[in-house]
Amino acid sequence: MDRADVPTEGVSGVSGPGTTASTALLALAVAVSALTGCDAGSAPEKQSQKPAAVRLPPRHAGFDYQIGGAYPPPAGVRIVSRDRSDSPAPGLYNICYVNAFQAQPEERSSWPSDLLLRDARGKVVIDEDWNEPLLDLRTPARRKRVAERVDQWIDGCAKKGYDAVEPDNYDSYTRSHHLLTAADATAFMRLISRHAHDRNLAVGQKNTAELAGQRRQAGLDFAVAEECGQYDECEVYAKAFDDRVVDIEYTDSGLRKALARWGDRLSVVRRDVDVSTPGKPEYVRKVR
Repeated sequence: MDRADVPTEGVSGVSGPGTTASTALLALAVAVSALTGCDAGSAPEKQSQKPAAVRLPPRHAGFDYQIGGAYPPPAGVRIVSRDRSDSPAPGLYNICYVNAFQAQPEERSSWPSDLLLRDARGKVVIDEDWNEPLLDLRTPARRKRVAERVDQWIDGCAKKGYDAVEPDNYDSYTRSHHLLTAADATAFMRLISRHAHDRNLAVGQKNTAELAGQRRQAGLDFAVAEECGQYDECEVYAKAFDDRVVDIEYTDSGLRKALARWGDRLSVVRRDVDVSTPGKPEYVRKVR
């Protein structure tokens, strides 16, 4: 995550026929294929299908959130999340961070102008917390074009050897002045989830507790929650994802709350809000 606060002008701010014998053989082959391709216990809802090679993160495992910069994982860590620009940690379960619903400030100029969300006055809508333009996901055609670019980043994660992807800003529609909807977000997530599954990558839902019930339709496999302890949302993710949840708390009080209720079920870590690297004065990492 490289989120520099760069002043941006002209913006509007807001705070996935043959013979009988041959026909019978074909039918048998299809039936066998269907049986061997199904996961036992899979839900009947239509969703993004995961290849057999997709591996889900372990439950209640040591976790570190390193999207601000990679460093040697501390002892006991089995799951690590890193930015797509970094390489995975050898021998661990690795999650690849991708900013899928908003544009990084330094990448704004590389996006086609019509794919940046604009208000009625034609001004780009910005997530002011991170100075990131929202991407325009309002039509199938635009979602497809945005997905084509994000899919390239997902391909890069797969080539590097990551196990999963973490598409960030699923909740960008809540910052869009009602220009985007939850249905837009879910439809886009379904596009990129299908692509990730085709690359044998699991897909994590980043925050957005209000859409946890749509996880199957969106093709999501586990959750990456920020401050679910602080905001009493861990239960939502735990229920939707069968305890396959990694939680990042940014305060000591949030860490205490998360551990008190969920410390024996979920993967919880306390990090500093900038997710900095060891050696920097703001670096914080705690697990208790």
